[in-house]
Amino acid sequence: MLAYLDHAATSPMRPEAERAMLDAVHEHIGNPSGLHSVARKAAMALDEAREVMAASLGGSPSEIVFTSGGTESDNLAIFGAHSARPGTVLCSAIEHHAVLASASSIGARVIPVGRDGVVDLFALERMIDASVSIVSVMLVNNETGIIQPIDEIAEILRKRAPSAVLHTDAVAAFPFLDVAKAARSADLVSISAHKFGGPQGVGALLVRQGTSIAPLFRGGGQERGLRSGTHNMAGILAMAAAASATVAQREESVRTVGRLRDRLADELLSRVDGAVETGNRTNKVVSNCHLCFPGAESEAILFLADRNGVCASAGSACSSGAMQSSHVLAAMGLEGEVAKGAVRFSLGWNTSEEEVELAISVIPGVVEQARSRSMQKAG
Repeated sequence: MLAYLDHAATSPMRPEAERAMLDAVHEHIGNPSGLHSVARKAAMALDEAREVMAASLGGSPSEIVFTSGGTESDNLAIFGAHSARPGTVLCSAIEHHAVLASASSIGARVIPVGRDGVVDLFALERMIDASVSIVSVMLVNNETGIIQPIDEIAEILRKRAPSAVLHTDAVAAFPFLDVAKAARSADLVSISAHKFGGPQGVGALLVRQGTSIAPLFRGGGQERGLRSGTHNMAGILAMAAAASATVAQREESVRTVGRLRDRLADELLSRVDGAVETGNRTNKVVSNCHLCFPGAESEAILFLADRNGVCASAGSACSSGAMQSSHVLAAMGLEGEVAKGAVRFSLGWNTSEEEVELAISVIPGVVEQARSRSMQKAG
């Protein structure tokens, strides 16, 4: 048996998305930018998908820009907004590299977080002045699952720099948070389909009316000139189907996945000496179980867990497979032996009781083995 507990890296496609993708391949063969009947049929399907995505994000269809995924959406938000309104960029210390790398390349200042992983609102308020044009804070951290206070951040920003733009990376939030509500105060909202049961390689950016951004790509003028390029019809329609299913089933999923996550976390904390839970569980998405096992190394834990049928990760899966020290944990003040043994177990829409029970039975022994290996290396 295999326990796939790495949904935060990518979640298996939902059957609704698979069906929509196959239908698109066979039924929507036209380019929606064309004028003939086949193209018009594709354009109608594209409009319907846009309406679904708008409803799920709390916007209007005209505010949706389809992209190739979360990284492009984040880049378009940061570079696009900065090109339209040059000024100081602020981003939190725990952002995904898609935001951090983009923002740092244009001289962004970094907003600190507390040991709880939440943005320091007092520090943010001191950092905001009239020169600030963009603030980017993710809705949910992709490693720890900690939820950020976007409404409070927006309130501070509106007070101190009314013309500035607020961007939130909601990629890790969408599966288990009502993004339409939680990100209602943001001007720009990024998502990626493969995090909620859609295909890889497609995403969206919500650009609120009145928010000016410049395009990254220039060409045929698709997506109101903000994202030129022939539409990925199969991907977009599959994403909309996955989004629709996610929203419809979210309430039940939150209950089911939350119960499974709590069992996994509680059992591992009780069975593994010295195990530490990262952050406050009450301020996390219900799918995230992020634990640190001092005395062991993440790489060894993950290798041994995989050999025993449990798939997990140490954090972001977007670093070309490289094991790196976590900038998120460092920002929270978790370093040294604690951070070295960090493991993220992330559950998803199809996680089963059996998968969780397998992890509970396997991980304590895996940590013990990893600790022994670490001691041998040190000796």
